[in-house]
Amino acid sequence: MPDYDEKVLKAFFDQQSKLFPEGNVCGSLEETKDFLEENFAVVVNSAKEVMEYFEEEGLDLEDMDENSILDAEEVFAVGDGRYLILEG
Repeated sequence: MPDYDEKVLKAFFDQQSKLFPEGNVCGSLEETKDFLEENFAVVVNSAKEVMEYFEEEGLDLEDMDENSILDAEEVFAVGDGRYLILEG
């Protein structure tokens, strides 16, 4: 099980409306941790690793640039160069 540090938890907590515009699914950082664990969220260390993750998952990236991948609703910038990816 990944260890989600406080920066990762706060990043998702603060940005959860990106994925859930109808309303927040997490009301606290503890709920956020549980949610990320239940949904097998992945933390990667760079934008390049985000691209590699999606390539490994079989996503066709041919017509997509890095910015459109990083703007995807399931990708969350942590703010320190890392990204959180919620598996679909």
